[in-house]
This record gives sequence, structure tokens and C-alpha cells, in this order.
Amino acid sequence: MASLPTIKRAIRSAADPSRAAACARFFKTGAGEYAQGDQFLGVTVPTMRTIAKQYHACSFTHAEQLLQSRSHEDRFVALLLLIARFNGGDAREQRAVYQCYLHNTVRVNNWDLVDTSAYHIVGAYLLRRPRGVLARLARSPQLWERRIAIVATYAFIRHGQLTDTFRIAQILLRDPHDLIHKATGWMLREAGKRSTAALETFLRLHAAAMPRTMLRSAIERLPSDARSMYLHAHA
Repeated sequence: MASLPTIKRAIRSAADPSRAAACARFFKTGAGEYAQGDQFLGVTVPTMRTIAKQYHACSFTHAEQLLQSRSHEDRFVALLLLIARFNGGDAREQRAVYQCYLHNTVRVNNWDLVDTSAYHIVGAYLLRRPRGVLARLARSPQLWERRIAIVATYAFIRHGQLTDTFRIAQILLRDPHDLIHKATGWMLREAGKRSTAALETFLRLHAAAMPRTMLRSAIERLPSDARSMYLHAHA
């Protein structure tokens, strides 16, 4: 079983300073931006996935410790390792991973980290359980917890369960942040792939109040006449 320093060395061996600088700009790490202070090593996503696969048998403790790192790539790999433990674990281990995730949402602090992990851990854990925690997360003052709330519902969508996506989307209708608008529109669009009728029912009630970014994403796969109708209703 690999040690924590071994995993960190593997990540750093693939570091690229020029890529790190580009990532820092792309992921908005400057003063006052949504990921202020986040630190990048410049490791590609395919490489991080390869490293996580190589060390997938690392201990739960090491994965949790890696999640505390200041390095974005360390946290990305840590989440992949936690997903692997969740997928391969019994009910007790899955609960431990889920609780670890919710106790460390401050470390899941960029949109790629949320989108890679939220439905694989939070959504998967809640698939056959009460889901009240999602409403709490959706009303959180923390941006990333609100994004976790809506992206977690992708696990339900994939099983044909759409109610919670619409419920959380309604809570987030007046969210001030563009990253929530994009994520909510994305999940509404995915729900619409399962049921156009359900999506249009939601849109008839809420299109006029939806942020334009959210609406445009939600209606992306609808016929052009339907898209025009909802955009006109929003104007």
C-alpha cells in the first residue's frame, strides 16, 4: 500500500510550471476571484486519473490526508481515490467516505473538483436514502456547497429520478453566481434528456425567473421553436 509521500511524489513528477500558470488563470485564482489562492502544479487530468488508478488501493486515511493539501492536483487525486474507495466499499466504508466528503467541502473548492466527485459520492450515497441534506447545501453561503447540491442530483437523473433536480434547481433560481447558473442549467438539461415533458413543466413555471445562462443551458436540446418561446418569456 503506497504511502502519502509516494503518491505526492508521483503527482509532482508530472508537474509543468507553464501549465500551472495557465491553470491558475483559467480557474480564476486571483484576488477577489472565485478560487482565490488555489495553487496548481500543472498536471493534466488524464495523468491524475492514471495516478489515482495506480494507487487506488491506498488507505482511506491517506486519501483524506491528501484532500487537505494546498495543491489543487493533490485534492483532485484525493477525490478520485475516495470515489474508488466508495465504489469498492461496503455500506460502512461508503458512509465513511460520504461523511468525509461533507466534512471537507471547503477542500472541494473549484468547479472541476465538484463536478468530478459530487454525484459519485454524495449523489450515489443518497440514491436510496433521504435527501434533505441537499436542500441545506443548496442554501449554503458557500458557493461550492451549492454547486455540490445540484451536481449530486446527476446520480438520481441517471436512474430516472428527476424530482430532486427540479427541487434543488428551484432553490437556486435566484442564486447570484454564474457557476451555479451553469451547473443548474446543465442538470436541468440532463433531466430533460430523460423527460422533455418534465423539463417543460418546470420551464413553464420558472423560465421567466431563471438567470439567462441557466435558461440557455437548460433549453439547449429542445426544438428551436420551444427555445425561442422560453427565451421570449424570459425577455
